[in-house]
Amino acid sequence: MTSGSYFPPVVKEVRITKKTGGFRSLGIPTVSDRIAQQVIKSYLEPKVESSFHQNSYGYRPRKSAHQALEKTVSRCGYYSWVVDLDIRGFFDNIDHTLLMKAVERYTKEKWVLMYIGRWLKTGVSREGEITDRIKGTPQGGVISPLLANIFLHFAFDKWMQIHHSNMPFERYCDDAIIHCTSEKQAYFIREAVSKRMKACKLELNSEKTHIVYCKNHVHSESHKNTSFDFLGYTFRPLRRPTKNGWKLTYFPVMSHASKKEARRRLKKVVNRKFRGSIQELAQIINPMIRGWYQYFCKYSKWTTRGLWYWLNRKIVRWIRRYRKRSRVQARKWLKNVYKTNPQLFEHWKPVLDIKPY
Repeated sequence: MTSGSYFPPVVKEVRITKKTGGFRSLGIPTVSDRIAQQVIKSYLEPKVESSFHQNSYGYRPRKSAHQALEKTVSRCGYYSWVVDLDIRGFFDNIDHTLLMKAVERYTKEKWVLMYIGRWLKTGVSREGEITDRIKGTPQGGVISPLLANIFLHFAFDKWMQIHHSNMPFERYCDDAIIHCTSEKQAYFIREAVSKRMKACKLELNSEKTHIVYCKNHVHSESHKNTSFDFLGYTFRPLRRPTKNGWKLTYFPVMSHASKKEARRRLKKVVNRKFRGSIQELAQIINPMIRGWYQYFCKYSKWTTRGLWYWLNRKIVRWIRRYRKRSRVQARKWLKNVYKTNPQLFEHWKPVLDIKPY
């Protein structure tokens, strides 16, 4: 690669449905291009990682979404207001000139800069038609998250650290939350960030950028917006039991959009077209259930119970159609399966204990 002889092929665009509706465009590189991008990433990442802000969590070694969520939970208990930021079409609108200037702060290697420039300008194949790219970096590329973090390190993280260090934040790639002590401060920082994004040739999505009141037993005033979504969770006021009785907390639960996406994925398997045994069905959906449990049940298992009961009903419906049973017979048959093998499905196991009856 150091000879400069490699030229990235056209990137194929694939559209996927977002949890919140609409579509997201992914640029799918070829296998050889993924390897080439990994070479540049392996060279560049060690140089940039140590300079990144501690409150940046997305796509970084030894950083995770759960760490970002833990910090958000902690700060929402102390700060009464948050600004939930949404950058309009971030990956599609990154300015190439500004991004290359940011990358040049970390390396002067001509071959590295040359290949990054080539990837940024590589054409996109949309339904067989090739379109030139004049801005943005395709989601789906190996190096795209690293380039996004480099850009936002200067456009947001470092700017916040220098000019607004009294307002902590959590950023996971292009999703960010800013904590404020008052509503006035929240409006101020929203306007300041909006101006900053415009200076960086980006734009806040005014419809999806919200100012939210973190209502709990300490911050007990009434306000219109008291919930926001972050990393698949909805943060909202929630009464929870404590040793001193029930207490109003500001707590993360699995979001409606995440549950909707989970149901969509399960429906693709648990339906009348599936002709395997119930054991084969369990083998297919158990990895999904396990993944959702590990991610969404970190803070509360009972807030996901509705999803697991829905899944039991879906399995009963599948039994009725596949085995030609009535509803009562299907439930009885599934109950017998549970008694014979109570750990067949992940959500039946004691860790969740959602019985099928």
